[in-house]
Amino acid sequence: MKTITTTDDLAAFCAMARKHPYVTLDTEFLRERTYYSKLCLLQMAVPGADDDTAVLVDPIAGAEMSMEPLYELFRDTSVVKVFHAARQDLEIFHVDAGVIPDPLFDTQVAAMVCGFGEQVGYETLVKRIAKQTVDKSSRFTDWSRRPLTEAQKVYALADVTHLRVIYEYLAKKLASSGRDKWVAEELSVLTDPATYRTDPADAWQRVKTRNTSPKFLAILRELARFREEYAQSHDVPRSRVYKDDALVELASTKPVTHQDLGRSRLLLREARKGDIADGILAAVKAGLECPAERMPRAEALEDRAQVNPALADLLRVLLKAKSESYGVAAKLIASASDLDAIAAGMRDLPALRGWRLDVFGADALRLCKGEVALAVKGSGVETVDL
Repeated sequence: MKTITTTDDLAAFCAMARKHPYVTLDTEFLRERTYYSKLCLLQMAVPGADDDTAVLVDPIAGAEMSMEPLYELFRDTSVVKVFHAARQDLEIFHVDAGVIPDPLFDTQVAAMVCGFGEQVGYETLVKRIAKQTVDKSSRFTDWSRRPLTEAQKVYALADVTHLRVIYEYLAKKLASSGRDKWVAEELSVLTDPATYRTDPADAWQRVKTRNTSPKFLAILRELARFREEYAQSHDVPRSRVYKDDALVELASTKPVTHQDLGRSRLLLREARKGDIADGILAAVKAGLECPAERMPRAEALEDRAQVNPALADLLRVLLKAKSESYGVAAKLIASASDLDAIAAGMRDLPALRGWRLDVFGADALRLCKGEVALAVKGSGVETVDL
């Protein structure tokens, strides 16, 4: 198998790939010690079965290599770029060069539309579609260490060689069922640059807490904002700044001096001094001084309180029936929170737009209005007009 470490070799392979209708890709990366993923290896394959149709691209061994030939391939709209569970892969390229492959095909999304279950794994698709097995021995390896072993290379390359069979099977199945447009709708999220931007001002919404006090949430917001900004600017994981449990503790105890920080039970020792400590105290001060009209609200919790639980249960039954009828993963059609939101009267939801409206949303709205009932017929559930 060939490993590419120079710009010229990468350019040559990408030029060859641009002559084919599609190319399969995957990455190996590390994120344990950084905020942004560190690309350690890129795997690529074009249609075919000989040794020249698949390569490894090593940006660590080839530290001077430019990735621009790859990005030119990404911009070539005549070649479909095929990934499995592409989100983390795409984030790497967007952060590095502001580029997102176009057109894109994600086999995990396509498999969910084709009835293979929710968030189906690559190994499952290899077994069920390609009729092959994947060696798992190198899954939890440190991809930043060099040299790579032969086992690592074989494992990595299999992530794109089997993907060719999977892609061709799913693309054909989607075309015959007319559901290729469904997948295109789903991929619009993955191809939106906003998907890969984290706004520090919104970081507090990912922190789990039961405290809905506006003053508490104002402090929580400022602490989460500082942590996100610090982690991004220093390229370190959020948890290296302070973990969520420490963040919630700080929002509760409201420290105003370095001495107060020293009494924290959960704050890392390194965060009790220097720039992080100063940032914490400034964030707490900003939260305490936040005007009442600018304090955040726990909207999700308030909306949940208005949910009609009986209607939510009926919507779950309807979703299961529709999922089985269409052979589409239920989670792809609507999430549990979507169902609760519909039962609470909300209507601006993905489950009520596009292909989901046809498959589930229209009947869900009719159920909410009392225009249909649910009835058992044989081993399934159907809607009955009232």
